[in-house]
Amino acid sequence: MKTASTNIWERMGRSQKPSEFKHGIMIGCHLCNRSIREISLLLNIQRSTVSGIITKWKQLGTTVTNHTANGL
Repeated sequence: MKTASTNIWERMGRSQKPSEFKHGIMIGCHLCNRSIREISLLLNIQRSTVSGIITKWKQLGTTVTNHTANGL
């Protein structure tokens, strides 16, 4: 029998898009020399997602998507 999880990160599905707040947490962790794997485990987000967000931040200086920046 499975017990109910009290950890909010475990309850959140992996298919949800990370919020802009989580993007900021990822960048902050990256700047504190945390590995992509560590960040992924901490936030329960796929490594490829973490890597993509960090890469986008390095290239563009932002993690905001175009549709978010345009207010759509």
